[in-house]
Amino acid sequence: MEKKRVLSGIRPTGKLHLGHWVGVLSNWVNLQDKYQCFFMVADWHALMSEYKSSREIKETIIDNVADWLAWGIDYKKSTIFVQSEVKEHLELFMMLSVITPLGWLFRCPTFKEQLVQLKDKEINTYAFLGYPVLQAADILLYKAHYVPVGEDQLPHLELTREIARRFHFIYNCEIFVEPQDILTPTPKFLGVDGRKMSKSYNNYISLDEELTSIETKVLSMFTDPSRIKNTDRGHPDICNVFSYYKVFAPKIIEEVRDWCSNAKRGCKDCKKMMAGILTEFMGERSRKKRELLKDKDIVISILEEGNRKAGNFASLTMKEVKEVVMGKL
Repeated sequence: MEKKRVLSGIRPTGKLHLGHWVGVLSNWVNLQDKYQCFFMVADWHALMSEYKSSREIKETIIDNVADWLAWGIDYKKSTIFVQSEVKEHLELFMMLSVITPLGWLFRCPTFKEQLVQLKDKEINTYAFLGYPVLQAADILLYKAHYVPVGEDQLPHLELTREIARRFHFIYNCEIFVEPQDILTPTPKFLGVDGRKMSKSYNNYISLDEELTSIETKVLSMFTDPSRIKNTDRGHPDICNVFSYYKVFAPKIIEEVRDWCSNAKRGCKDCKKMMAGILTEFMGERSRKKRELLKDKDIVISILEEGNRKAGNFASLTMKEVKEVVMGKL
């Protein structure tokens, strides 16, 4: 029986960090054994916010995909491709744009949020208003049955379904699959300063972090502010370092809770141990990435093959779309 399809993507806007592993890549690794996965470098989406530094996107693509491969995405199991190399994305985006009411886009809750959060990027543009339609085109083009999303992206997925229904109603057809979510609740995982892990805040641990700097960054992390002395009892559930143990050392989580709650170890010792855990966890993956980047042609060839596979699927969908919209030639 043919596997059901999954579509997911990451925008190449900078270095990937541990937040990407926890929130996205670790999930992709698991999905690729169960589904037919299309993993997309969403460079058109990146351009919508990074258009002033667009020349950096190309190098970032190679760097990001090297991370994907080093951290467990298998190009033999999944189709890894670059959005802009499959022309059908923009073709379907255009055709869906003509049927999507403006009101649907203005009511999208993340639009105004992003205008505030990315105000330095000057994204109050025609393209950014319409980027949920491009997302819909990405998903519908591959007839994806599932899309892994966080709760904040559920309105976008519902908009995709609404656009598909409107298209089917107008053209009296059934081409697209209405995608369902694979909800990916991300555990509490923040940057070293306690804020959202982000390149903008410079508070991240990158996936290819120099092993010598991991300990420095972990030792700088905020812990329980009420634990002044080592003899003070801690409150692990409000400690950012403890949240890292939940992700990277779940087998010893109760032991760590006991150290902290009963003041058996100090915060510095706890952070040093976490630094060691991360160094071990990341070391082999970092080495694999460095090997991949010694010959970038390997990464490029993987993308070229993925572009071809994605393009073959996308062209079949667009043929159907054009026939129902424009009629057969």
